Amino acid sequence: MALFDKSSEEGVPVGAGTPELRMWVRLLACAKIGEKQLRRRFEDEFDTTLPRFDVLAALYRAPEGLRMSALSRDLLVSNGNVTVVVRHLQERGLIVSQINPLDARSAIVSLTLMGRKHFLELAEAHHRWISELFAEVPATQKEELARMLGDVRGALGGKR
Repeated sequence: MALFDKSSEEGVPVGAGTPELRMWVRLLACAKIGEKQLRRRFEDEFDTTLPRFDVLAALYRAPEGLRMSALSRDLLVSNGNVTVVVRHLQERGLIVSQINPLDARSAIVSLTLMGRKHFLELAEAHHRWISELFAEVPATQKEELARMLGDVRGALGGKR
């Protein structure tokens, strides 16, 4: 398939202006705007990062701990990226790493008590910030958008 519509004098890319492309661009724009604001607030108010929050959240949802590979898979990032974040959180005493009793080649990481308390503080702020971001959107629209995005995620092969 050609990248450009040969019949167009302006050389407009094939698919330009289609509902799929408009949807994709808007999803990315919304995600980038929200992520930028969250990153700034985590840094300003807690001297932490969004990836650190994401790791803490994943471990909070798995009280028994997670193998590093499962943590990487859950967060959709590389093992190397997770290792750097985990190392920092370990240095701060927020998580611990133990040898996997079923496979000595892998480690299981989990939250410490201090890590659980810190995550709960971050999660409360995160919830407040998200509420502020969407304050102008009517509740019915938020519910409908969440449902539709679940459908889109399922169509893309992700979990609903």
